[in-house]
Amino acid sequence: MEIWINPACSKCRGALTLLDAEGAGYTVRRYLEDVPSQDEIRAVLGRLGLEPWDITRTQEAAAKELGLKDWPREESARDRWIAALAEHPKLIQRPLITADDGSAVVGRTEEAVREALSRSRG
Repeated sequence: MEIWINPACSKCRGALTLLDAEGAGYTVRRYLEDVPSQDEIRAVLGRLGLEPWDITRTQEAAAKELGLKDWPREESARDRWIAALAEHPKLIQRPLITADDGSAVVGRTEEAVREALSRSRG
């Protein structure tokens, strides 16, 4: 299991606390420092079953500067969204947890973190 975090994020810290309390084995990726490539973003989107606009933090300053709220949310714009996430990783929703069964969740709630745990434990 891998968790993409921003250490300054309270949701990320909460997810790590829960994983630790459950004795889960996981790897931390500080995605603002170890920025995911476009291919890695595509892969995690596939695991999440989501589109890039579904995991974009649209209230961030960079999102407003890019005018993301006006970007089309359709297949033809998908690569543009993914490129923006790779170029501005702060726009990526957090924490993202990849489970050992090949799925992933956006771990913003205790329930979502527990879902990733159950998927990883089989």
